[in-house]
Parts: sequence; structure tokens; C-alpha cells
Amino acid sequence: MTTMILDMRGIQKSFGPVKALTNVSLQVRKGDIHAICGENGAGKSTLMKILSGVYPHGSFGGTIQYDGEERSFKGLRDSEVVGICIIHQELALVPMLSITENLFLGNEVAHHGVIDWDVADQKAKELLARVGLDVKPQTRVANLGIGQQQLVEIAKALAKDVKLLILDEPTASLNERDSETLLTLMLELKSRGISSIIISHKLNEISRVADAITVIRDGTTVDVMECRGEPVSEDRVVQAMVGRELSDRYPPRVPAIGEKMFEIEGWSVANPEHPECDRIKHVNFYVRRGEVVGIAGLMGSGRTELAMSIFGRSYGTHIRGKVRLNGHEVDVSTVKKAIEHGLAYATEDRKGSGLVLGDSITKNISMANLSAVSNMGVVDEHAEAAVATNYRQRLRIRCSDVQQPVERLSGGNQQKVVLGKWLFSDPEVLILDEPTRGIDVGAKYEIYGVVNQIVAEGKCMVMISSEMPELLGTCDRIYVMNEGCFVGEFPIAEATQERIMHAIMKNEVLQ
Repeated sequence: MTTMILDMRGIQKSFGPVKALTNVSLQVRKGDIHAICGENGAGKSTLMKILSGVYPHGSFGGTIQYDGEERSFKGLRDSEVVGICIIHQELALVPMLSITENLFLGNEVAHHGVIDWDVADQKAKELLARVGLDVKPQTRVANLGIGQQQLVEIAKALAKDVKLLILDEPTASLNERDSETLLTLMLELKSRGISSIIISHKLNEISRVADAITVIRDGTTVDVMECRGEPVSEDRVVQAMVGRELSDRYPPRVPAIGEKMFEIEGWSVANPEHPECDRIKHVNFYVRRGEVVGIAGLMGSGRTELAMSIFGRSYGTHIRGKVRLNGHEVDVSTVKKAIEHGLAYATEDRKGSGLVLGDSITKNISMANLSAVSNMGVVDEHAEAAVATNYRQRLRIRCSDVQQPVERLSGGNQQKVVLGKWLFSDPEVLILDEPTRGIDVGAKYEIYGVVNQIVAEGKCMVMISSEMPELLGTCDRIYVMNEGCFVGEFPIAEATQERIMHAIMKNEVLQ
């Protein structure tokens, strides 16, 4: 009989008057990959922080049995000593240090207080080989892609003799190729007897690797599903997560598409690090009133750089081309001018660029349109709070109140605050860059509903997404981008994942 490596029972955790976890249980078998699913704010990450000692023993209720013993972790170091390692969605690497330095940071290979770099590099090389990463140990982490950085994090865990590896949204920022590499590695670690817990909203990935699934809803365990025999259907997981049947992942919409509203002509942008090379190369596209236009492409194709360069020249140098709104050329050379002309850009990097994490929901929602809640240059705090309350209700932002700092919200609720900020600016053109990254299926459905409302009001939208089903389910037309150029365009009736990938591989530039 397979024994349990982890048995958490009756876990309770509160933050002031707010109950984050009320009665959660989690059992993980040795050598299994165990998935945890739930909506944003359900308590998944809180549970893992309790397990790893981020929230120390005494700050929560319930018991933790690990590897046959009851545990009372006081911090991360306590859990790591017994082989529990957690890899957060926001990676804990130091960009300007080498891979070797990151792997052994706080756990240095030293003799009499002096680091032996030759031994450290050799050990790093062996660890990198175990995770299938073929780079030199002396390489700076800043020079690695996100997928490679994830592998470095796992190598770092292996250096600590990990027995239970926790991965929180490990593929949220990865392209399909890097995601596949990571999932394959998880199965390889399983074959070596290492147990894993994976938190993910990508149900297709969970169904591929998970031996069991625990679903948490509103801080309580609501279902445990065995996957070793017959596969668990995605519909069953979704229903357990949201508490109701979700018959369609995308809300219905009858397009009411009007005249051409937003147009980019001859748009070229030089790489700021190499001004002699264009990152964006003579791009032309348009969006009509009431239309949702998608931009598909592999990671690194230039989609984000295109959007940022249009929105106030936030990226690039030596920018050429024209921007037209309702047939008239407009000046979008600064962010302020772009907003004044009715453009909004919801960045893919919500924590780095989209939000002021230490500020409240109220302050974040109003910041792009302060004049609407000000009188004679003085912000009316009551009006500001009323606006935030309105968007809290409209977007179903889970929070204690609108004065709560956004850093205390789950990733999905932070994304809703970003969306609320730009909706309050009342844009004519809204560019959404990876709008549902790291968001559960229920919250995605709500955001798609907001998208439908916006275009129904006669506005237009550009959606950048790495999830092709999302583009196919929400857009009216899709452009395909590769190496800084548009290489395909499809009305939604003709768009398929196969045709989009074929356009990328064929790489014929649209004129």
C-alpha cells in the first residue's frame, strides 16, 4: 500500500476578520503528483504557505503530518531541512547573479568560510543536467528565459535534497514548448520517487500529469478526485471549483461590428538595446467598432513590444508609423497623450507595471483617471471610494474592502483591479495583454463577459494571448505575429490552431 508523505487536516487561517481557510484537508501519497485546483482567492497559495512555514506554526489551526511525523514549522528553513521546497509563481532568483550563485545562495559550498567555486560550478553542472538545462553554470540568470529560470528553481530544490516539491502556477508565464519541458521534468522527478504538488488553472496540463486532484472552494476542501484509473473530466473539476455547472467557457456574444475605428499603419520600432535593428517591422492592422481582434504568436514574437510602443511609446526607439482613431491621425507619443486620445493598455506584468502593490484597491483603480474624482485638483476620497466599490461589484473582486492593499489580493483579483483601472479611464480602444494569465476558469468567464459588454458599447478591443483557445473563443478576427511581423490574418470562422501555427512556421509577411 502506498504511504502518505503529507497529511494536512482541519487547516484554518484568518487574516483579521477575514477567514482565508476554514476546514481544509490535503493528503499526498509518496511519489505522486497531486494537483490543487480552485478559484482565485480560494486559499490555495495560503495553504502552501502554511505547509512551507511562511505562515509559522501557531498562526493557524489544524495539524500537519509529514513523512510520518507531526510537524511545527517556524519558517522556510525548517521545511527545507526536511525536504519541502516551494517554487512561487514569482521566481525567487537574483537576476544579476550567476546560476551557480543562485543555486547555492544561503547554502554555499565552502571550506573554512571560503567558497570553492570549482566544486560549486561542478555541482551546478550536475544539477542542471538533472533538469535538462544545457547552459553554463556561470551564466547570469538575467540572460535566461522564464522557462529556463523555472528549471533553475527546480535545480535549486534538488540541491536541497527535495522530497516534496511545491509548484505554484509553474506554467502561467511559459510558452507551450517550455510548459511541455516542465511537465516532462515533473514526470521524470516522479519516476525518481519525488512527490510534487502543483497549483494550476490549466486543466489540460493537470489531466496529463496529476495522480490526484484536490479542489478548494471558499477556503474549504470540496472534492478529492483520483486520476490513476479513469481520467477525470475537466467539466467535473470546473463544477467543483465554481460550485455550479459551467456549460460554456466563453459567454455568448452576437457581434455588432461597425466601421473601422482604430488603425496602425507602417509601424516600425527599433530595439532600444540594438537601435540598428528593428524589433517591430512595418506592421499594419485595424480594428472596427464593436470588434475584438486577437494577436496570436509565440512568446518573443513581438506582441507585447508592439502594444507597448503604441501605448505612449513605452517600448522602443526610432518609432515610425501612423496611428489613426476614427479616421484621424492622433499623437500617442506619451502615455498621457495616449490615454487622452482614448487608448488603454492592460499590461501582462500586473505586479511590475500594472499596479502599485502597496496602495489600496481604491487608489489603483482611480490612478489612470484622477480628474474624474477630483475637484480643483483635490481628490474627492468619497467619490474615489464609490468608484472603487462600483468596480469591485462589477468585476467581483474578492477583498475585505476597497481600502485593502492590492498586494494582499490573489493574482486573479489583482488582474481584475488592473482591468477596473483601465475601464474607469473610459477608453475607446482597450489593449489587453495576457488578460487571464494565472486566472481560474470562473474568473476568466467573468472577464470575457466584461469584454463583451465593452464592445457592445461600441468600443473596440485588441487581445494578446498565448492561449489559442482563448483567442478562438473570444475574438472576431485574429492576426498572427512572428519575429516582429504580421504573418497571417483570419476571420474567426476560418481560424484554427493548426492554421495559426502553419502561418507562424510559413512566416510570410503580410503586406
